[in-house]
Amino acid sequence: MFTKRALVVVKHQTGLSLIELIIFIVIVSVAMASVFAAINFNTQHSVDPVVKKQALAIAEAMLEEIELMPFTYCDPNDTQATSASTTAACTTGYIEVMGPETGETRYSITTPFDNVNDYDGFSMAAGAILDITGVNLGLSGYAMSVAVVNNALNGVGVTNVSTTPSLSLLITVTVTGPNNTTVSLQGFRSQYAPNSIS
Repeated sequence: MFTKRALVVVKHQTGLSLIELIIFIVIVSVAMASVFAAINFNTQHSVDPVVKKQALAIAEAMLEEIELMPFTYCDPNDTQATSASTTAACTTGYIEVMGPETGETRYSITTPFDNVNDYDGFSMAAGAILDITGVNLGLSGYAMSVAVVNNALNGVGVTNVSTTPSLSLLITVTVTGPNNTTVSLQGFRSQYAPNSIS
């Protein structure tokens, strides 16, 4: 008589040993720490787009305000302002020079800035960004400065600006903000006839 023997094959489970599992966890932890360090570095050293956009908005608004001002040889308070073709035609004491005339400020109702070159050297300290009426806009951390210089534009201008002012001005508005953000805008303002003071 034949007997049947069952052949039983026992499969042994294969897997990770405790040592292999610990080594895997250490390697993944080091890799993740490196990835998080890179992300943290990029976050700390990237410019916040909202900060840059706000600084740009401040600079654009100030540049537009300046460019809309009259650019005449004589102070706009002078009766000769609309007809003068040189500074010699201005009434004594009304010749426009770089920077504001005595007593003029951006915020004054009676003696406000009234010419492009009055803004030369104008600045607002950090946290004191004001609108044209003097109201603080609450933009802490932002500062702004303006420079206006005689600058010939494509050959338009004069060589002796001490006796006859340039016919074009280069306006530079620089705004600094949080995280060492700096935005600088430049624009030209040219003088054209008639010398409009409106």
